[in-house]
Order: sequence, then C-alpha cells, then structure tokens
Amino acid sequence: MSRRQSNRAFLGIAALLFIGSAAITIVWSASMSSMPGMPMPGDWTMTMTWMPGGTWLSGAASFLLMWIVMMVAMMLPSLVPMLLRYRAAIDDESDSRVGLLTTLAASGYFFVWSVVGLAVHAIGTALATMAMQDPAVSRAVPLTIATVVVLAAALQFTEWKARQLECCREGSTDPLALVLPANAVTAWRHGVRLGFDCVRCCGNLMAILLVLGVMDLWVMAIVTAAITFERLWEKPYPGRARSATIL
Repeated sequence: MSRRQSNRAFLGIAALLFIGSAAITIVWSASMSSMPGMPMPGDWTMTMTWMPGGTWLSGAASFLLMWIVMMVAMMLPSLVPMLLRYRAAIDDESDSRVGLLTTLAASGYFFVWSVVGLAVHAIGTALATMAMQDPAVSRAVPLTIATVVVLAAALQFTEWKARQLECCREGSTDPLALVLPANAVTAWRHGVRLGFDCVRCCGNLMAILLVLGVMDLWVMAIVTAAITFERLWEKPYPGRARSATIL
C-alpha cells in the first residue's frame, strides 16, 4: 500500500471515529437535557452533569468517559491535519508501523485532555457542592458565568492568545518527529506536546463551553467550529519568529 493509500485509510478511520463520537455525544446530550435540573438560588438551574451522586470515583469515571468521547468529536477535526504532518515526517515504509506510531501520538494527545477532564470534574463537583450548601455561593453563579465568558472572549484577541496559536501550529511540525528516531517513545511525547499546546491554545474557548453548558450541543458546535477555524487558518503572529523546540 502506498503512503497516499495509507493516508486515505487513516482519514477514513478518523472520519468514522468522528461520526461515532459525535453521534454518541448527541445521544448523551439529548438524554441529559431531558432530565430535570435543580432550581438554585440566583435564578439558575444546576444540570445533571454537576449534581453530586454516588461515589466520587464512579462519578469521575462516568464523566471522564463522556468527556473523552466529547473531546474526540470536538478536537479530531483540528488534530487530523497535525497527525497527517506527523505521518509525512516518519521515514518508514511499513504501513503498520506508521499506523501504530500515529495511534500512539493521538493517544498521547487525548491523554492530556483526559487529565484535564479529571480536573474539570473535581472542580465542577466541588463548586456544585458549595452552591448547594451555601445560597450566597449559588447566587453568585450567574455573575461568575458572565464574567468568565467576557474574560474568555476578550482573551481571544490578545497577543498571548496569538502566541499560543502560533505555538500550537508549530507543534504540528515538531522537530521531535524529524530529528529523533520514530519510535513509541517519541510518538507518545509528540502527542503529549500537541495536547499541552492545544490546552493552552483553546483553554479560553473551552472555559466558555464549561460555564455555558458542557453538554449543550449548540455551544459545543460553536466552540468546535471556532477551535477548528482558528487552528487551521494559519495567520502567522508577526511579533514572533517561528522557532522549534524539543519537549
């Protein structure tokens, strides 16, 4: 199989993963939206996502599964071009080996987002518990949400955000894949680096998703489109020369 055919197979698998994860996310979202929330002081409703219930471990496992599937649906459109560049950098004729290294790189990327998901669950459930126990905290939630949205939107137009975007794009051509031997370790490290760069780059957009509704399909679709567009629309940051560093 030629490298072009191999890449077509890779794109086909990625498309199936995207369709499957998007379908599962839509079903989960519809299921959760049909469940009544809890009216809270401050004229807002706590959704089932953050309501404490069962053991922390079971809640974290359930949330993490939902989070990973959602991240695949949201991040795959912008990750696939980066993985294609990585595949092009691998000097190997073995399709199976290229496929394995690509899988390891993708796994490293989503491992980073899984760690973020665990942190999100811990913080979200802690804040939800505080809001349920203290009416003053609950009344402050709407103002807090508005503040987060405004700050995250303002951050989108800062030089810091532009630098993170540039760094994220440079990560897709990481010299780690070009200088060091292509093996399992470097593939995993490359994926982890892409994940860290991605978290810093789109953290403000993800913050908007989290405060407006982590399983709200409209918010999710808008944030996904924004992340994909800004990642693939390469407008170099003029104040920073393109450089390369090894993780």
